[in-house]
Amino acid sequence: MREIPGRRRRLWSRRGDATSEPISAALTFATRWQWPVLPGVALDPRRPDRCGCPDPDCTVPGAHPFDPGLLAATTDARMVRWWWTNRPTAPIILATGGRAPCAVSLPALPAARALHALDRRGMRLGPVVASPTRWSILVRPYSMEQLGELLYAKDFVPGSLRFHGEGGYLALPPSQTGAGPIRWERAPLPGSASPWVPGVEAVVDAVVDALTRTGVSAPEF
Repeated sequence: MREIPGRRRRLWSRRGDATSEPISAALTFATRWQWPVLPGVALDPRRPDRCGCPDPDCTVPGAHPFDPGLLAATTDARMVRWWWTNRPTAPIILATGGRAPCAVSLPALPAARALHALDRRGMRLGPVVASPTRWSILVRPYSMEQLGELLYAKDFVPGSLRFHGEGGYLALPPSQTGAGPIRWERAPLPGSASPWVPGVEAVVDAVVDALTRTGVSAPEF
């Protein structure tokens, strides 16, 4: 890692496109939207703020793949159903890039202010994933070369921006991680065949401009 303006879109209801359960959400992402997913590592049941992986200093507890590894991410319904039948509370991890969206993330408070500024400007955004500490704006897949050229052309890029591209990952709603619950700040529209997402250039340009204009300090998290 470095994944519609106006009123906030209504979250999916508990019927129809309901994704209140991880298995339902995982199947929607994998089969309807063709986003490769896999289960994340569970939190330590004795220490809910600690990751269940072997690393005692894990910086993204519960929000990363472990067993299976990231390369196992799939859109196969049978595999997804088997995973979440056996691990019903496992976080849903999106393998970013390729057929799936990538993401640009930043700390929650600057992100909220930046989105407000982008709404005032009429900037169209797709889904936005939120944890208590960071928000991630989903964007179209991009290459590392494309991202490198984009950042090189900038006079200033906040150090707190992170990029989830090819070979990266992102926890999706309704996952529970060590940082807290993962939710939609901007939810996909109900019944979406596959959510629309903007290009990374437009998002980076707009976010950097919004942070600069609002004078937001974006510390590292």
